[in-house]
Amino acid sequence: MENYHDLLTKQRTFFQSGKTKEISYRIQALQALGQLIRTNETEIMAALKRDLNKSEFDSYITEIGIVLEEIRFSLRHVKKWAKPRKVKPALAQIGSKSYIYPEPYGVTLIISPWNYPFQLAIAPLIGAIAAGNCAVLKPSELTPQTSKLLATLIGQTFPEEYITVVEGAVETSKALLNENFDYIFFTGSVSVGKVIMEAAAKNLTPVTLELGGKSPCIIHKDANLKLAAKRIAWGKYLNAGQTCVAPDYLYVHRDIKEEFLNALVNAIEELYSNNVFNSGAFTKIVSERHFNRLLGFLSNGEVYYGGKQEMKSLTIEPTILDHISWNDSVMQDEIFGPILPVLEYDIAEKMVEKINARPKPLSLYLFSESNEFQSFILNQISFGGGCINDTVYHLSSPYLPFGGVGESGIGAYHGKGSFDVFSHEKSVLKQTTSFDLPFRYPNRKNALKQIKMFIK
Repeated sequence: MENYHDLLTKQRTFFQSGKTKEISYRIQALQALGQLIRTNETEIMAALKRDLNKSEFDSYITEIGIVLEEIRFSLRHVKKWAKPRKVKPALAQIGSKSYIYPEPYGVTLIISPWNYPFQLAIAPLIGAIAAGNCAVLKPSELTPQTSKLLATLIGQTFPEEYITVVEGAVETSKALLNENFDYIFFTGSVSVGKVIMEAAAKNLTPVTLELGGKSPCIIHKDANLKLAAKRIAWGKYLNAGQTCVAPDYLYVHRDIKEEFLNALVNAIEELYSNNVFNSGAFTKIVSERHFNRLLGFLSNGEVYYGGKQEMKSLTIEPTILDHISWNDSVMQDEIFGPILPVLEYDIAEKMVEKINARPKPLSLYLFSESNEFQSFILNQISFGGGCINDTVYHLSSPYLPFGGVGESGIGAYHGKGSFDVFSHEKSVLKQTTSFDLPFRYPNRKNALKQIKMFIK
């Protein structure tokens, strides 16, 4: 097994030099990262095309544009974020001043997944840089062209002792996890997240885990069905459903189910054509193993729409499964593919009960015109984040921290959240020497009586 001790020693030495803590250095690094992306946009799109058959449109909106916006946002705010913040002192600390100093953790490890192999590697790296850390980036071996390009571009732009990419498979990840990092940021499955957390626990290393789960999409009887169908078709079949926040299953009110499913079929054909094999623009499934896993779900319930697949191109067309129950295999784990099972409900309380009986989802989507029903769902179901009358879009806001809860993850990032994730908030009290409070000392007469005047 590889040994990365020397690499960590190099990065720790560089971090301890204090260079990465300089705001000017962080700004220069963020600018260099932005320039790297803009200069190599064509190459990045080509790698994503080879790895996942992503179109240039999808590559830009989901991989490139989103991180460029994150960089712009961080550049505008990093000076303010990094400043010590003055906070109010307690009454018993009269004469003192209290501050919070954001400081970087040090040497960080970022393990990124294959489904958005560029965006989900770069987005946390932006936070690590803005907060003043060094970083080791481990991209997924399942998207080798993007991983190789990341290694080349990062290697050309940054010194190894500051930021570096380590390529490899599971053994490489295990070897990296054997080292004593100051912070670990992982995006991936729940099962691997547990392995990461177990490894981190050996060194009491803090972690952010961006995981997944079965994200419900509820369509109430008062929803704008045509618009709901279009936004759900976009959010579900984007990247062939290989999105951690994709609607995993539909919960449709019985009264409008048929009307909605007809609208959903129309929306799919409008957005993706009625033959994705001929169009050649639909994202492929990442590997043969995942392709075969997804095929196993097609026997569940009844195929309402789609269901065709092509092994040669690892493509499965947008598919809707009807007559599904919670006992079906498609409802046991996150689907992570272009297959959308449909459940129906008529009593909202029972529907909520069923959702709450499962692990807390990463996202939840609700389509309803009723403020009362919206409030009911938001108050009754715990989830990482989501949208009302839309899907996936909450991810694009730098003002909305993104993360899970329970089994769907620990910690949240994007915008200032990315800076916060990679920063320790150091609390400091600066005490006056102009006077002293005598009642704080045990030899003071009536000390207890006096101190009770301040602390009750």
